[in-house]
Amino acid sequence: MEFACPLFYDLTKNEIDEILSRSVNEVVTFEKGQHVVRQGDIIHSLYILVEGLVRTEMVTKDGNVVEIEFIEPVRPLAPAFLVATENRYPVDVISMQKSEFYIIPKTLWLKEMMNNEQLLTNFMELNSNMTVFLSKKVQMMSIKSLKGKLSLYILENTTPQNNTFILRRTQSQLAEYFGVQRPSLARTLGDMIREELISIYKREVKVLDRGKLESMI
Repeated sequence: MEFACPLFYDLTKNEIDEILSRSVNEVVTFEKGQHVVRQGDIIHSLYILVEGLVRTEMVTKDGNVVEIEFIEPVRPLAPAFLVATENRYPVDVISMQKSEFYIIPKTLWLKEMMNNEQLLTNFMELNSNMTVFLSKKVQMMSIKSLKGKLSLYILENTTPQNNTFILRRTQSQLAEYFGVQRPSLARTLGDMIREELISIYKREVKVLDRGKLESMI
């Protein structure tokens, strides 16, 4: 299971097992609906999700809740903030189903990275990729129309070579992700289907006109 974690890319199973045996000092389980961490909590340890599903959301100064992403195993929580000067969680993390975490104290994780160049490289690459993800999130929030936001979301989850993807979110969760009411989302998706921009069968979304979707961003 740990091989799927981007922190451990290009490490052997023995290397991973040794790192985990030295550094993991606790395994914690959270039930559905429980907060794993709260926005503003100080980060003392690296949390690695190994089973389950969690969502992250941010409360703005105006009191609005903005969903950031769903996190599936095997992924760490906010790894860049572990070593930040302002080392506090930027989001609430809520368990969407029974979820299990490996907890590694910050000092032990830093020691492991100092002794393993590949582990350090993976950590830096993961944090760089998260910066790219957040910049795309900001781009989406700057788009005014819901159709434009949906177009960007669909394009980011597909490629010209693979023009379908499975929606992991329900319509209610997707509406919350975009900060709109569910009827508005359903109406806009219906418009996009009628305009033959996309098709939806059960949870599978298929891009029919990539060029028009790109023109809406």
